[in-house]
Parts: sequence; structure tokens; C-alpha cells
Amino acid sequence: MHIVLARPTVERTVAIELDDDANEFAEHEIAKGELAHFVAEAEKRRPRWVWNDTRAWYPSLLAEGVRVDRCVDLSLSHRILRLSTLSARSELALAPPSGWDAAATLDEQPGEAAALFDLHPDGDAAEAAPDAGSAAGPTSVLAEFRLQQAAVAGSQEPGRLRLLLAAESAGALIAAEMQYAGLPWRSDLHDALLSELLGPRPMTGARPAKLEALAGEVRSALGAPSLNPDSQADLLRALRRAGLVVTSTRSWELKKVEHPVIAPLLEYKKLSRLASANGWAWMDSWIRDGRFHPDYIPGGVVTGRWATKGGGALQLPRQVRGAVVADPGWKLVVADAAQLEPRILTGLSADTAMAAAGRGKDLYEGIVASGAVDERAHAKVAMLGAMYGATTGESGRLMPRLARAFPKAIRMVEEAARAGERGDVVTSRLGRSSPRPGAAWLQTQGSASAPDSTEADERRARSQARDWGRFTRNFVVQASAAEWALCWMAELRKRLDSLTPPGSRIEHGPHLVYFLHDEVIVHAPEDVADDVADTVAASAREAGRLLFGAFPVDFPVTTAVVDTYAEAK
Repeated sequence: MHIVLARPTVERTVAIELDDDANEFAEHEIAKGELAHFVAEAEKRRPRWVWNDTRAWYPSLLAEGVRVDRCVDLSLSHRILRLSTLSARSELALAPPSGWDAAATLDEQPGEAAALFDLHPDGDAAEAAPDAGSAAGPTSVLAEFRLQQAAVAGSQEPGRLRLLLAAESAGALIAAEMQYAGLPWRSDLHDALLSELLGPRPMTGARPAKLEALAGEVRSALGAPSLNPDSQADLLRALRRAGLVVTSTRSWELKKVEHPVIAPLLEYKKLSRLASANGWAWMDSWIRDGRFHPDYIPGGVVTGRWATKGGGALQLPRQVRGAVVADPGWKLVVADAAQLEPRILTGLSADTAMAAAGRGKDLYEGIVASGAVDERAHAKVAMLGAMYGATTGESGRLMPRLARAFPKAIRMVEEAARAGERGDVVTSRLGRSSPRPGAAWLQTQGSASAPDSTEADERRARSQARDWGRFTRNFVVQASAAEWALCWMAELRKRLDSLTPPGSRIEHGPHLVYFLHDEVIVHAPEDVADDVADTVAASAREAGRLLFGAFPVDFPVTTAVVDTYAEAK
């Protein structure tokens, strides 16, 4: 059974009950202030809620102690079905753009593939996608739901898409629950950690004492007494005036240079980043009632990875993890999936040799044991090169050996790369498809084929084609890994219910409080913490089965039951 929720006006909420064939059989008018009670009562029948955007509906229900088991997030589902090659012939995919379509497009960018890669685990989204259909009434929401059901039913692989949409919608529920419950955070410990690293809390606008001292060392070493080391342009000029041959102030480039300024400058950059990203101002803004409440955006990256709207939840540095402390009588169960993307590649390609290399052990050590490379570090470099398209240096040297040992896996990413270079679309395990390159990319490729094209036109076209090929090469792996992680969390969320007293608020039992692509943290009562650790591992195995069936690829998970996040790593 499905129940469609829509709010045609601020004062009025409509709930439409549907049978399994999406036929209406009951409609309810819900008075203002009565929604939570209605949902709580209806939850006893275990419906799947249908709404335009989980972010618009679920937080207020959580605040009133009501938890939803299942939903259909129409906005997230629409984006997937609109682009998926599996549903490309559906009425939904072929329709002109509407309010349900996200506003962001990949167009007119000089380096589109690079821009996609910039949305990596350490990045926050500047803002959430628009609330698609937020002003839609019941008719519009119901029509969109029926279009989506038809798109899935008529797709090439309905089972894959149904699993993807269910996992994506479950992720939206989990994101809202993690924001509501929050990650346990001790501001007093955070302040102590900052004071130890940076010096006492400064006046607003002033540099912490240790940063000011390092700035003085940088100025002295460069002979630039008025230098502001926070100005990248001024710093670059000062470095060049001192005779340093550098093209940027990036740390990786500075580390190659020998000069007395390098050590204090690198330390300044590291501590300055801490002060700006997770310093006292961050603590004042984001920690409330002993909790960090991050604003996650499921599907915020084109590969399906999450982003955040603020707070930097996807980049908590090690220096402040000591402030993440379980409540008295509780534990943190910290878990991460080992070598997730290479194992996803193993399943995608059905490479039995690579599956054997990772069965029951560290995959990189297994690659060494296979004879493909001679040490673990080389195995890791080679695999990263395969998934991200490195063709030079150590990765380029090792790739032929990897291709001989694991031909199916390497062939799969190479074919994905060639598709991108042609401007074609690639698709993840469950059906999320990559965006097509934009008009600027197409124009560059067209210019290279024109009768009056120059060698510069051809070089530019080849470079952009390779860049897009690097994106599609990684897209199939990263998007499928994101799907595995969603299935992992959805299964874990379901299993945690069995360890929670019936009718309890979410924060009264073991619950997810943090997620970082291949890592989760569960806040659990101490007496069930070991059971939670077992449940985390069992959920990972189930996620592997959901994506790859009986194919023998392992997804081992390392768990630690700790009092503080810093103890887990």
C-alpha cells in the first residue's frame, strides 16, 4: 500500500491511499497540526509514503517522535529516471523539463569533467537542489508517481531500478534521521583540542597565537614583513620573489621545494584550514545541545554520492575527532568497508580472478599474491590508476601487468572510458546513468572535425575527450559503490529496529549518526554495541548480495566499538 502526501496550501494536507496498482481507494483531509498523529497511526499498516521531497516532510515528523519505515522520494527518483538509459524510452524521460527537474546543468564549463571530479568526498554542495514539485498539489504528485511507476515497469531492467529507487529513498530518510539525532559532540573537548593546536581562542577576526607565530616565520623567511599568508596571490608573488620556482601555493607542489619557508608555510596552511573549517566559529554554528547536526544532501553528486549543504560533515579532520564522544552508557560503533571501489569493480566486471584475490583477505595483498605486482603499495597505485585513468608514472607502468592478471576488470573500465571519449553515456550497476557532456564539449569536438580545424583544435578536443573518458571510467565504479553504500545503510537501519524498544523515538535505540561514503557510525547503548557491530557486517554482506547476487565478491567491514571517534582509527 502507498499513501501519497501533498500540501496544496499551508493550512491543508491531503493523504491519498493507493492499492498496489496505484488505484485510489481513500482520501483524507488532515487538519494543521494533526499530520504526525495521522502518520503514526498509518505506520501500523506499514505503507510506503509517497511525497515530493523527504527534506520537506520528514524532519517535522521526527521532531514529534514519529519515524517512517519506507517512502518514495519523488524528487530523487525523478532525477534518476530522467537520465537512466534503462528508462530512456519512457514518457517521463521524453517529456519536456518541468518543476520536477533539477535546475543544475553541466554546460559551458571549460573543464566539465574536472568540475564533476571536484564534487568529491571533501566537498560541500553550495546549496541543496530545488524542492522539485514543492508547490505541487495532490494531482501533480499523484501524476508524477504514476509516471515514475510506468517508467520503471517499462524499463529494460525493472528490478534493478526498483532497488535503486528504494535505496535512494531510504537514504533520504536516513539523512534526515542523522541530522535530527546528531553526532554526539563535546564542545569542551573540541575547545581544548583547538587551544592545544592553535593557542587560546582569539578575539573575533584575529589569528590564533600559533597561526600568528607561523605567519611571522613565513614573513621572515621570505623577507616580506607585510605579507598576508592567507592571500594566495600575494603569497605566490612573495615565493617567486624569493627565487622559488612554483606555479601555485598548493601543498603538494610546495613539498617538492627546498627552502626555509616551506616547513612553517605547510604547517600554517594545515592549521589555517583547521581554524577556518572546524574552528571556534564552526563549533558555535554547528554544535547544538551536544550534537553536530549536519545537513546531508543524498544524491548531491552526479554519481549518487552524498554532499552536504554546510558544516563539512564529509571532511571531519582527525584533529577534532576526539570531540566525538559517546554518551554515558553508550558506545560508538565505527565501521568502514575495506577497499570498497576495487571490490565494486570486481563485482561489476565479474572478474573471478580478482574476486579470488580479495576473498577473505586484504585485496591489495591478494593482488600481490597473484603475482601481478610485487608489493602492496604498487597494487593500490595500480588499482587507483585503473579506476581513475592514470596513464603516466608508476600507475602507467603497472597497468599492463594488472590488465594481464585481471583482464575482465580492466576491460570494463577501459570500455567505460572509450564510451566517455565518444560522448556516450555509461550506467551503474542498478541504473544510474552519467550525464552527457555539455554544449562546450560538443562544440570543441565538432571544431576538431571541421575542414578548417587546426592542430590546436585537435589537441584541445583530444584532451577534453580524455578528460570525459576519465569521468565515465570512474562513474560506473563510484556510482555503483554509492548504491552499495545505500543498500548497506538501508539494511542496517532495518536491522537496528530489532534492537530498539517498540514505539521508542529514534534516539532511544541504536541509530546511525554519521556516514562518509564507505564509513558509518552508529550510536548504541553499551549493552547492544557488540550486537550492532555484528549487524553492521551482516548488512554489508546483504548489500553485496543485493547488487551482485551469488557472484563471490567479498565486502569485509572493519568495526570498532569505542568511546570516542579518535580511538577508531
